[in-house]
Amino acid sequence: MVSYFASTRVDEVVLRVKDQGGVGRFYQDIMGLREIGRTPGLIRFSATGEEPALLVLQGDSAAKPRRHTSPGLFHIAFLFPGRKELARTVRHIAERQWRFHGFADHGVSEAIYLSDPEGNGLELYRDRPSEQWPRNGKRIGMVTAQLDVRGLVDEVSGQQRYDSVHPETMIGHIHLQVSQLDRSALFYHGVLGLDVTQEDYPGALFLSADGYHHHIGLNIWNSSGSAPAPEYSAGLLSFRLRFPRGRIADILSKARSLKPG
Repeated sequence: MVSYFASTRVDEVVLRVKDQGGVGRFYQDIMGLREIGRTPGLIRFSATGEEPALLVLQGDSAAKPRRHTSPGLFHIAFLFPGRKELARTVRHIAERQWRFHGFADHGVSEAIYLSDPEGNGLELYRDRPSEQWPRNGKRIGMVTAQLDVRGLVDEVSGQQRYDSVHPETMIGHIHLQVSQLDRSALFYHGVLGLDVTQEDYPGALFLSADGYHHHIGLNIWNSSGSAPAPEYSAGLLSFRLRFPRGRIADILSKARSLKPG
């Protein structure tokens, strides 16, 4: 897993939330992230309780709900180091009677979908070994098939104390809903230099570095042609995409040449 994230990875996803206390309790008590600390208006979380943060909640009691058709977050995808570690967290969430939205076997991974109390989408997943990933020629061929939920849950037997997610849990990718796939691709591929890994999935595009199946997912399933969300809407504010220091100058040069509009 480390080789796909040594040079490029996502972290410090910042969400604007209306009920910071309630959403924070979900991420700490239901999901099992550890609080790093808090400053006025901000709570920072990671898998270990130490920096760097995976998730930051910015509280704003006046935040307006984001329309589901607005561009923004589709889901934050938390990657677990193995099947058993994923199963522990999934079982804990189920025992807390939190609702799951879906389960999928994507060929490259096993994934579980849910949302936080304010509707921010989440994916919890584990990767299969890369030699097992389905391929279409040189491209990765992710699929959506039925997940063996019973087999996953059976990875964990008996009563086990659950304190938090596994400390090696990280953000494997972030999936965004956008208004235009081509313009988004111009930025993530043309400027940032991420490789397109799959483009035959209807209404979606997947990009990565270092041969991973995707660090960034883009889709127009709900948001095609939509205007930006109104100012001060709840939801995704920003995320950090880390690159090797040697690539920054080239990225900045390409960004300056990108015409707005």
